Amino acid sequence: MVKKGSLILRSFRSITGFREFALIIVLLVFGFVMSLTSPVFLTKQNIEAILLALSVEATIAVGMVNLLISGGLDLSVGSTLAFTGVVTGLALNAGVPVVFSILLGLLAALGVGLANGLLVAKMRINPFIVTLGTNMAVRGLLLVLAQGRAVLNLPAEFTIIGQGRLFGIQYPIYVMLALVIIGDFLLRNTRFFRQNYYIGSNEKAARFSGINVDMVKVINYCIVALLAGVAGLMITARFGSASVTVGSGTELRVITATIIGGASLSGGEGSVLGAFLGALFMGILANALNLLGVDVYWQNLITGLILIGAVVIDVVNERRKNQATAKS
Repeated sequence: MVKKGSLILRSFRSITGFREFALIIVLLVFGFVMSLTSPVFLTKQNIEAILLALSVEATIAVGMVNLLISGGLDLSVGSTLAFTGVVTGLALNAGVPVVFSILLGLLAALGVGLANGLLVAKMRINPFIVTLGTNMAVRGLLLVLAQGRAVLNLPAEFTIIGQGRLFGIQYPIYVMLALVIIGDFLLRNTRFFRQNYYIGSNEKAARFSGINVDMVKVINYCIVALLAGVAGLMITARFGSASVTVGSGTELRVITATIIGGASLSGGEGSVLGAFLGALFMGILANALNLLGVDVYWQNLITGLILIGAVVIDVVNERRKNQATAKS
């Protein structure tokens, strides 16, 4: 009995030891409260609406958490998302087959990620400055390409990607869940992606240990840009048009979600599951505010305050760890 009891206790500690555990509890409690407050909250239509809206941020968060773990950052994912949609839409309207149009859009996204990665890794420029500049440059480029107008009349062969259903659930939800599962598995179990933790914790030590830090960084930026491109394809197909303004503010929501999920701006911490749970929290919160009739301007204020609060908590935790290390 003692052994059995100690085994149960160890199992419980291993479960509650995960950084995601507290967030899961918060989500369950919040969902329970909302189910009592609004009878619409737990309906199939509303749950699907939450997951559909979540599909964009969660897809990008899979790549963003890798960057944060390695000590990087990408503020250009919103522009990359819109850029991919516009390039794909223009190619479709020019008569290019759907598959090749999609490839062109993803190549455009990959080009943005490659540029970011090379500037950060090879030129040693601060990722905040690089990606902020890329964000503005790419947004300007897509406005020039589309002449400031949305790209309309996209073919049904393309829009089915965002509007089609399997077992009554829209395709973007399946894409998001598949990417989260694959991303979480790779980050937890593969040598290449686990190198991000070493780089984020101590880049100099990672270089001395033989890790090709520059290559890992470039690949990380390419991955997050490609995932932003995938999100751009999904939202373009879903609405049947490529908007030049879509994606504004997406980068801040994604970063907020990853920090809430346990990632650190200082690097060395985070998980794909945590980033997904953080994005889910943000999605449920936005949905709850809509159901409660909270004005959209207040929603933006609340989102901003959550971001500030998450960063403050991250900084406080980092200081505590440093103090504990110094004492030991």
